[in-house]
Amino acid sequence: MNAPVRIEDLSIPRHDWTLDEVEALFARPFMELVFDAATVHRRGFDPSAVQKSQLLSVKTGGCAENCGYCSQSAHFQTGLKAEKLLDAQVVIAEAMAAKAGGADRFCMGAAWRELKDRDLPKLAAMIGGVKALGLETCATLGMLTADQAKQLKDAGLDYYNHNLDTGPEYYAEVVTTRTYQERLDTLEHVRNAGMATCCGGIVGMGESRRDRAGLLHALATLPEHPDSLPVNALVPVTGTPLGERVMREGEIDPIEFVRTVAVARIVCPKSMVRLSAGREGMSPEMQALCFLAGANSIFVGGKLLTTPNPEEDEDARLFSLLDLKPYISAERVTRN
Repeated sequence: MNAPVRIEDLSIPRHDWTLDEVEALFARPFMELVFDAATVHRRGFDPSAVQKSQLLSVKTGGCAENCGYCSQSAHFQTGLKAEKLLDAQVVIAEAMAAKAGGADRFCMGAAWRELKDRDLPKLAAMIGGVKALGLETCATLGMLTADQAKQLKDAGLDYYNHNLDTGPEYYAEVVTTRTYQERLDTLEHVRNAGMATCCGGIVGMGESRRDRAGLLHALATLPEHPDSLPVNALVPVTGTPLGERVMREGEIDPIEFVRTVAVARIVCPKSMVRLSAGREGMSPEMQALCFLAGANSIFVGGKLLTTPNPEEDEDARLFSLLDLKPYISAERVTRN
């Protein structure tokens, strides 16, 4: 893409991106790329507003999947003990605390390969209780059937998270117990049920830039762009194959991570782009560049499932330093 970029064109969602076009965005001069992404961002969002979401592990450990980055996989020795599904009242109490801390969305995650029907009544109680607090609700529970997606929607679930993890060419290096198509099928069930999708991936797992472009290309060519697009930086966990690899070879370069955020903003201009895992290791300056490049959502709270996350006071200082304000879902700005 060496021709002049028309911001008016980039601000209109496309579903016909080619992989070469997405990779060419990564190769743009950094300052131009971030400027274009920031301009696209400002056409759809208030650039000073960042949504706060909080994530709780409602069922930890013992997952049958072999995702090479995950501390919760039963395939790896990470020292994490498997636990049962939390009671609904415990989850609702956590959601109340999250709301008091400024969270706008509350996400519930379970370490399952797929949702079992026997767990639906308990999950419906959680979702309904969180929804009654006035929070957006989100869950990540593994693969779903079409009927399960409908039941979650009926329970009051607003968003369902199901990440693609990486590009299709690198996928087999990350997980072999679930196919890429199975992930796409679950996303289709979620869309058909009328729920919003939360779908992104993880970078810094040893993949190439073209693999990162492949992830964003896959997201940008879905029938509907993700409503929420989390960009995770791998948090290396001892005992996991990809974590051990990154400890040997090094984490993703911060500027390359910002490039990934910027390209995500350009190819999915209407999505909420979230800085997810890995913020604990990011400097305020790196996070500022990510917000400039179009990120407008973060996870708050001291833990993301099982990995560390900045504490509330750290994020309060960050918001003050960067003159940011909390984004409230009902106040979304739409500009033509």
